[in-house]
Amino acid sequence: MTSLWSELTLAEEPAVELLQQLGYRYVPASELDADRDGPSEAILGTRLAAAIHRLNPWISDANVKRAIRTLTSVQAASLVEANSLVHRALVHTVSVEQDTGDGQGKKGRDVRFIDFDDPRSNDLVVTRQFRVRGSAHDVVPDVTLFVHGIPLVVIECKSPTIRTPLEQGIEDMLQYQEVGDRYRGMGAPRLFHAAQILAVTCRASARYATVGTPAQFWAEWRDKDLSLDKLRKELDRDPEPQDVLLWSLAKPETLLEITRGFVAFEPVHGRLVRKVARYQQYQAVNKAVERIRARRGADERGGVIWHTQGSGKSLTMLWLAVKLRSLPELRNPTIVVVTDRIDLDDQITGTFQRCGFPNPVQATSVANLRKLLRGAPGQTILTTVQKFQTATPANVPVLSDEENVFVLVDEAHRTEYGPLSAMMRAALPKACFIAFTGTPIDKRDRSTLQTFGPYIDTYTIDQSVRDGATVPIYYESRIAQLRTTEDDTLDRLFDRLFADHTDEERHALKVRYANKKTVASVPDRIRGIAFNILDHFEAYIRPNGFKAQVVAESQQLAVAYCEALRSFEPQGYEVEVVISGDEHELRTYKRTKTEERDIIDRFKDPDDPLAILVVCDKLLTGFDAPVEQVMYLDANLREHRLLQAIARVNRPAPGKGYGLVVDYWGVSEELQDALHVYFDPGEVANAMLPLSDEFPRLEARHRRVMRFFDRVDREDLNACIFVLEPEDVRAEFEVEFRRFSQSLEMVLPHPEGLRYVTDLRWLGAVRNAARNRFRDEQLDLKACGAKVRDLIEQHVRAEGVQQLLEPVSIFSDKFEEELAKLGTPEARASEMEHALHHEIHVGLDRNPAFFETLRQRLAKIIDDWRQRRIDAAEQLRLLDGLADEMRSFGDRARQLGLTEDELAFHGLLLAQEAVDAPPVDLARKLVASLEEVAVVDWIRKEDTQREMRRRIKRALRGAGVESTRVEALTAKVLDLARARLAR
Repeated sequence: MTSLWSELTLAEEPAVELLQQLGYRYVPASELDADRDGPSEAILGTRLAAAIHRLNPWISDANVKRAIRTLTSVQAASLVEANSLVHRALVHTVSVEQDTGDGQGKKGRDVRFIDFDDPRSNDLVVTRQFRVRGSAHDVVPDVTLFVHGIPLVVIECKSPTIRTPLEQGIEDMLQYQEVGDRYRGMGAPRLFHAAQILAVTCRASARYATVGTPAQFWAEWRDKDLSLDKLRKELDRDPEPQDVLLWSLAKPETLLEITRGFVAFEPVHGRLVRKVARYQQYQAVNKAVERIRARRGADERGGVIWHTQGSGKSLTMLWLAVKLRSLPELRNPTIVVVTDRIDLDDQITGTFQRCGFPNPVQATSVANLRKLLRGAPGQTILTTVQKFQTATPANVPVLSDEENVFVLVDEAHRTEYGPLSAMMRAALPKACFIAFTGTPIDKRDRSTLQTFGPYIDTYTIDQSVRDGATVPIYYESRIAQLRTTEDDTLDRLFDRLFADHTDEERHALKVRYANKKTVASVPDRIRGIAFNILDHFEAYIRPNGFKAQVVAESQQLAVAYCEALRSFEPQGYEVEVVISGDEHELRTYKRTKTEERDIIDRFKDPDDPLAILVVCDKLLTGFDAPVEQVMYLDANLREHRLLQAIARVNRPAPGKGYGLVVDYWGVSEELQDALHVYFDPGEVANAMLPLSDEFPRLEARHRRVMRFFDRVDREDLNACIFVLEPEDVRAEFEVEFRRFSQSLEMVLPHPEGLRYVTDLRWLGAVRNAARNRFRDEQLDLKACGAKVRDLIEQHVRAEGVQQLLEPVSIFSDKFEEELAKLGTPEARASEMEHALHHEIHVGLDRNPAFFETLRQRLAKIIDDWRQRRIDAAEQLRLLDGLADEMRSFGDRARQLGLTEDELAFHGLLLAQEAVDAPPVDLARKLVASLEEVAVVDWIRKEDTQREMRRRIKRALRGAGVESTRVEALTAKVLDLARARLAR
């Protein structure tokens, strides 16, 4: 049964078979070891050298070695930085000096590592269980793909029958890369210096990412053009998500295309981040290129790419520019990137520059734009559309009549299709215009499509939320007495604000001033809403570490809101306003570009105390701040401007399950109108959900999670824990608990959520007790939001339900005391069993021989109990004996006159039957010899480990170990040294 349903048969073997169909040749890992310089090296130097000679026939052996060293000896401060240096070498080549015999002496020549133009001509290899030695542990991914001996793809396969297979696979990948402090020293980052794609599969589902990607950003790959019927015929079986991802991404043509043209490195909060295209970006770029290639006229080549706000439109523009520049038939094209706002122009310019796009030039003035367009071809020019107003003199309207000019227009349904668009087209009559938009085209007005052409690609809100590219947005209208949507509400508000005036005075004031904008400016109203904003922010948003944006109707109101919010003296966080400040009375709040950029950077930083930004027009489009969860809206926004503004809260971030719009103006009707005007019904089923919709979902999720305990006494904690003992039941419970806690997190502290708090606390206590009993790290409170986590932690502390964070160790003096509190032999046996399991798992690396023996004996005791060959009392007696033996390890060491470290080596040698005599003296000698050279951080120093291997071999040979066994035993001894003698 085990072999039929294993990771190997269900995921790994099908993956390798499919990869062989795609053109990769399977070579066992043991054969590949001969092609590399030792177990710590991930690149197959022998194969790469042969490929370099083939691709660069002029090159000398010495320069081959120099070229290979640029990939194998990377000096970098981080894994992602090392990856960026290797990527640059692979894609843009490296230069070496060599005399090629042409009479010109030594000169620089570019060395190619990969043939990107003919992918199938490369040496394509797939292998399994390719082991790379790290500083303290070996890393053994399930599947690795090599191109010319360079590991470009690393795949971890998991059985779909285990609990949370994708989550476990992603955690393994993060450990292999040593992403985060928790995994320091536990992986082998060198394996990933050249990696382009990382994948985790379990046949039934699959995710991909790139180097350094946090767990929440691993994504599915959906190929809209892939025919499942065609794939079914190719595979001769029904295709599954694992097949779709590998077929789409690992195909040599696609893999090398992504490597060359769909990767970006961008600094974020002071650290370098690697980004790789999502499927909608990759497919949109290639669809645009197909249209350009298939049609001759400028009008036929263009079109519109609609990708919903927050789904990476700026990077799609970047990668399209990269693709266009790489096409030889376009003859070094000129690329013009156009926006209609200075801040968007700066943003996209920054994206191009930060991602390493070669020489993008931002037009500084109308004259500069005219000069650039009339200049040499091959430039990338970034500009605002307004510069075209006077860039084309009336007597010489054409700035360039070349066909290889491509104009990429951002947010194309605003000013670009008016008179300014006509000026652009007059200036560039033969150019190809491709429009990008984050909201679809107004269904009543086809002017954008008439100007730019039909849709090239669409990516809707629903698709984006389903893929996790954005989070869903919820909508809430607050404090009805302050709304100004309907006339009767306006009348009531006016009467309340001017209650101390006579009827005649109120009538005169109303005739003159009673419009929404005027009433919105009343100081009492602003102060009341400001207090409500802070009250909501501190109760709902700030506890989870997220931030807010306040949108006011005018610059004056933005300043008024900022001052009102500050007057309430927020504790532990700050409020800032960002406006143009052109009017005289607002000059105090006018910022330089540098000051404004500093404010924005502070707001985007989750750790910075700047938590609320107040704006009017600025930062409502093109502003990307994942830390922003809520927008407090008190402005009369409409149609696409409204849709673009609310999308500021849809960027995903760790722990952020949704964005929220809190409406104080009353834009619900305008919102519905905008959705109707711009979207078809199927495109916005989940576009803007009333927050009240979460209440029935919360109730349903509460019922589902409580049903686990319908048949037990909920006052009996042990009975409740036993419900969760089967791993599959525990996994199902965890899914339902997280859904329930997510819904509750969203609505708390709303009164509708408060009635569930008692059950949440009870469930949290049971879950925590189960986590401790079963030593199950998956049941971690980190998965819950801060509000829910605090409720559970406070309750567990108050009730004293076992330990909050860590179970009691079997070596603790308190273990027997805690065990005695459990009422039945079954409960005590269960606690003992899982405590032993945990200690064996933890101790296996530090004492493999001793703990492997205990593991086998524990498995037999458990099997005997499950087969009813022994009862619970006998099981408990045997488990207690096993625990005593585990605790007596130190006594045994003293009996033999050994330290605990020496006894661990003694046990390893004894288990291996390496020497005829008892290996007491050999164990002492090994430990003493290794400790002589075990300097601080030696597990990261290859020269120290090399000396240790030499000493181990000398000691083993001196003790009479057979020469054929020395190499393998040396590796085991050094592994044990890494676990026990690390400094």
